[in-house]
Amino acid sequence: MTMRKRIHGFLIGIVFGVVLCWSGMSSPEVIRQALLFQQSYLFLFMFSAIAVATAGNRLLASRGAAVPVRERPQRRHIVGAMIFGVGWGVACACPGPILTQLGQGIGWAVFTCAGAVTGIYIFHRTSPVAKKAEAKDSMEFAAATTR
Repeated sequence: MTMRKRIHGFLIGIVFGVVLCWSGMSSPEVIRQALLFQQSYLFLFMFSAIAVATAGNRLLASRGAAVPVRERPQRRHIVGAMIFGVGWGVACACPGPILTQLGQGIGWAVFTCAGAVTGIYIFHRTSPVAKKAEAKDSMEFAAATTR
């Protein structure tokens, strides 16, 4: 990955974090109210993000850019979604807001972050899908560095 792409990714991450904080999406109270179906704000915000991402992907595809591959849902997707949902409900945070919660001084976000990192580590050490992607990335990196 070039330094330019890293800088762009970093800046996009900063903007994303600011939007999460500004919109209240990193607030455990907002998340809790949404999960208890007391407020629809979080879901409306997510649906608007999905609409923008869909429009962006279609625009990129129309210009010949690479877009994510669509595949039929598999057992691993269902199990992953269930684990994600339980974690979201228990921690009142999904992966996006964890770092913003840390930055805001929400103490239990340390445990949420540790759990997310541990889950990612276990996935990458045990999943054949992750090992296949890791091998592909290693080959691409080797090819890029030998040019």
